[in-house]
Amino acid sequence: MNWTLPFAVIGGLVLSFFAALGRFATFLGQTASAATNVGTWGPLLVLQMRRLGVDSLPIAIFLSTFTGIVLALQASYTFTGAIPLYFVGTLVGKTMMLELGPVLTGLALSGRVGANIAAELGTMRVSEQIDALETMAYNPISYLVVPRILAAVLMVPLIVSFTNAFGIAAGWITAINVLHMSTEQFIHGLRLFYKPFDITYSLIKSTSFGLVITVVGCYEGFNTQGGAEGVGVATTRAVVISSMLILMLDAFWAAVLL
Repeated sequence: MNWTLPFAVIGGLVLSFFAALGRFATFLGQTASAATNVGTWGPLLVLQMRRLGVDSLPIAIFLSTFTGIVLALQASYTFTGAIPLYFVGTLVGKTMMLELGPVLTGLALSGRVGANIAAELGTMRVSEQIDALETMAYNPISYLVVPRILAAVLMVPLIVSFTNAFGIAAGWITAINVLHMSTEQFIHGLRLFYKPFDITYSLIKSTSFGLVITVVGCYEGFNTQGGAEGVGVATTRAVVISSMLILMLDAFWAAVLL
């Protein structure tokens, strides 16, 4: 038995990890440098804001509406007989703003936006369209990556704001129609522990989620290899990695800011 084999395997994995880290850092550096080329990405920004942001609103609102309904019903089930029912408003508001609004939206967008970006750029890579851009003296990162990242950073917090509002409104409608609470009771609970920082916290999280989703999607798409199969692998990897990073960032912001 070759006793050095385990060490060789571990060494190979460590080298692969640091090589991947180096490629990702190089990509980030190139992206930061390309951001100065405003003349290239500027005209594309509004188009990407519509594609990544406005077109994602329906799925985000659908998600938050049913989340708000379930939160109100579960809160009522938990509180009945033990805690005043107006705490339903507290739980719906706090949970939507601090946790479920940003996180559920981030995970949904990692599937919709992150996968879309990875598949689109991956297809352009394997069909040599990105090489053609370089041949025409375009900086492909300025043209393809920067507008997508900036659009997500600007639009994801806006989407999460709508998500929070629709989730709370759905919880309020459920409370007055199903739980027979009054609007005054729900609003009283909603305002009971509300702090303006709740909204700031939600926006900070959603901005970081938007950045992660697009950076990972662009990186995986830009480095796609192996034809159609490679595009599928890059798309899956973009969704998995961005979802994991969203959950890690969620824990990070909770530990740092709360």
